[in-house]
Amino acid sequence: MAERLSIAVVGAGYWGPNLARNFRASADWELAAVCDLDLARARQVAETVGGAPVTDSLDAVLRDRGIHAVAVATPARTHHPIVMAALAAGKHVIVEKPLADGFGRGEEMVDAAAERGLVLMTDHTYCYTPAALKIAELIAEDFLGEVLFIDSVRINLGLIQPDVDVFWDLAPHDLAILDFVLPGGLAPVSVSAHGADPLGTGKPCIGYLVIPLAGGAIAHVHVNWLSPTKIRQMVIGGTRRTLVWDDLNPQQRVSVYDRGVDLATRSRRRSDTHAARISYRLGDTWAPALPEREALSSVAAEFAAAIRERRRARTSGESGLRILSVLDAAAASLAAAGAPHPLALAGVEQDRRARAEREAVAG
Repeated sequence: MAERLSIAVVGAGYWGPNLARNFRASADWELAAVCDLDLARARQVAETVGGAPVTDSLDAVLRDRGIHAVAVATPARTHHPIVMAALAAGKHVIVEKPLADGFGRGEEMVDAAAERGLVLMTDHTYCYTPAALKIAELIAEDFLGEVLFIDSVRINLGLIQPDVDVFWDLAPHDLAILDFVLPGGLAPVSVSAHGADPLGTGKPCIGYLVIPLAGGAIAHVHVNWLSPTKIRQMVIGGTRRTLVWDDLNPQQRVSVYDRGVDLATRSRRRSDTHAARISYRLGDTWAPALPEREALSSVAAEFAAAIRERRRARTSGESGLRILSVLDAAAASLAAAGAPHPLALAGVEQDRRARAEREAVAG
């Protein structure tokens, strides 16, 4: 596919205009249509980005053989039927976060794309920021050493969503970033969640997630709709260095601190109270130079590359499914007063491994 690919944006609400603008500006894509039940809103978006056909019929979009892909920017509860219809019509799909409104429906979408050999990509936009790409590079190069902890804060005085709680609204960003930068992706066994609804809205407006990671590490995610201050910050502590990502500081989004605690010796005896000799490392601070570019332009380029190269996107449907597994477990933990809850994906992976082993023995 050397020529430009053709895409329709479905949904002209909050996120659809951003998708339409970036696909319209991309050298890889032709914006073939803006589709929304509100034609006036679709026309407004099309005019804003320089012109494109508009329609209120998803069926018309899916019947058009000249359209290679669909970008879904509709409420999460509608993702499953729209994506399944698009895949059945042979279209590649990119869908805004979260992938679906539940793990089971997300799994059906991922399986349907795999069966048809189509690309299903989750629009985890933050993963394509220069900062996230640099963090992933530093962790892959072992520059931070073994990850010990991650603290992530995403708080602001934000819109209280009518259909989802603060976990489903804000936490997918942080979870997607963790899935993107951690080697092997986000693969915890359990999740603990605590939430509060001090305004009586009927859903948590403040939330805390605790996620055990491999090797004894831990991740903590704080999300909040009620904070008068806006904070977008992530701290990743490693055995060699600690990294701080401050997304609201354009002059220095990423800082790396050569500071931490060194355990010089370790005893094999658990009864030994002097199991380690602790020293504190106080070194330099380094801020890598990062380009300033819109992450969605990189999202559009990655979607096109995945289709042309017949491969999974960097933020694939499977990545979106891992996030859904955490969110579903968080909802179950909330219902159990914060007790740790296992992830559905962990059970699915165990079943798949067991099935593969049985097939290997039978073969």
